[in-house]
Amino acid sequence: MPGFAQTTEAVEAQLMTPMDRPATFADLAEQVSPSVVNITTSTMVAERTGPRGLVPEGSPFEDFFNDMQDGPGAPRRSSALGSGFVISSDGYIVTNNHVIEDADEIEIEFFPGDGQPTEFLPAELVGTDPNTDIAVLKVEFDSPLPYVEFGDSNAVGARVGDWVMAMGNPLGQGFSVSAGIVSARNRSLQGTYDDYIQTDAAINRGNSGGPLFNMAGEVIGVNTAILSPNGGSIGIGFAMSAAVVTDVVDQLREFGETRRGWLGVRIQDVTPDMVAAIDGLDRARGAMVTDVPPGPAADAGLESGDVILTFDGNDVPDTRELVRMVGNSPVGKEAVMLVLRNGEEIERTVTLGRRETEESIAFPDMTPDADAEEDAEVELMGLTLAPVDDTLTEEYGLEVEEGLVITAIAPESDAATKGLVAGDVITEAGQEDIASVEDLQTQIDAATEAGRTSLLLLVRRGGDPRFVALSLDD
Repeated sequence: MPGFAQTTEAVEAQLMTPMDRPATFADLAEQVSPSVVNITTSTMVAERTGPRGLVPEGSPFEDFFNDMQDGPGAPRRSSALGSGFVISSDGYIVTNNHVIEDADEIEIEFFPGDGQPTEFLPAELVGTDPNTDIAVLKVEFDSPLPYVEFGDSNAVGARVGDWVMAMGNPLGQGFSVSAGIVSARNRSLQGTYDDYIQTDAAINRGNSGGPLFNMAGEVIGVNTAILSPNGGSIGIGFAMSAAVVTDVVDQLREFGETRRGWLGVRIQDVTPDMVAAIDGLDRARGAMVTDVPPGPAADAGLESGDVILTFDGNDVPDTRELVRMVGNSPVGKEAVMLVLRNGEEIERTVTLGRRETEESIAFPDMTPDADAEEDAEVELMGLTLAPVDDTLTEEYGLEVEEGLVITAIAPESDAATKGLVAGDVITEAGQEDIASVEDLQTQIDAATEAGRTSLLLLVRRGGDPRFVALSLDD
């Protein structure tokens, strides 16, 4: 089988020989260790509340045990340990936000050189970004400090299977080195901008904020979290990728805060069951717009129901990637988007706003319409529906002016499996506004005539909208 032989030869050509594999990490550790630091923080914690007594009142040992405590309601000072690394000769240091959060004092311990005493310096907080758990510190020193540089976390040296080395202060044991490989890429934990590199290099408490190095001595990630049932390393550690960290660090150094691009829409993923209900879409991709408040997207002409396929020349696979693309773009940038609307692809150009200042005011509360017409409930697609009125608004705490309120759901219906609940409000069907049962029936009839098997609904729960494709067979 010639094809198999060629494939085998190609694979063998790419395999590392024993001479290619690192026989030791000693040289790399020696090269980068002067730039890695231990971080000690000190915080004054609130006074004790609750019972203090260890012995009954009046006991001869009462005074002794009271002296062993801090006194009634006395605040106490708490210390914590973490890691970091120097990124410039003038003393800028990167660590995790959770390492220094709420700290009153921050002290940096530098790696001791041969025969040199350990150096301790106080650090000033430059800025933090809780969204990516990154913080930047600054120390003053008489001479230039040794530092390390960020590498390309998307290039060779950061692929799944590549060797990596972690350094830090695990469990307060001082400078420590561990090695492993990249286990996975593009992991997401809970954050909006997550892009974690997973590694089996040992990472423990105290390693937080320390660097993850490639074999060229470049920082490709900041060690941030572990997955563990017992609090210790089991070989599943996560480092925020340098692709995310570098942009954050640059902004914190320049502004003391982040300034992320903001599109000004609510979006959701396009799921496979929605594809058949969207004209012109061949597969689940892009980000579907569910709400467009006044802001950059509205100024650019985006509408609810649009599917954003590309942003600034890059394909949009899902909402997570779109959020990262926009967030990594500078405020004021003009970006061209390819948008699918009613089966046609159109271009829209948006001028990005700033997320930190505009997002909180972009989605104002909506007040119910006191004059909403009250109609009888009807059943469609496994749903019992009624137009928004004062009674339903009060019962469910609605935040919309018009639409159809779901008051009951058939247990075996497609709507029940899709997670709809009583109190949800349908405001669009087939990407058209609806205010009455007649509006919904019109869209059902149109979808049936077009040969569709499902209908796309925009459903609002509280202030959050999302699209759901329901089967027309119910």
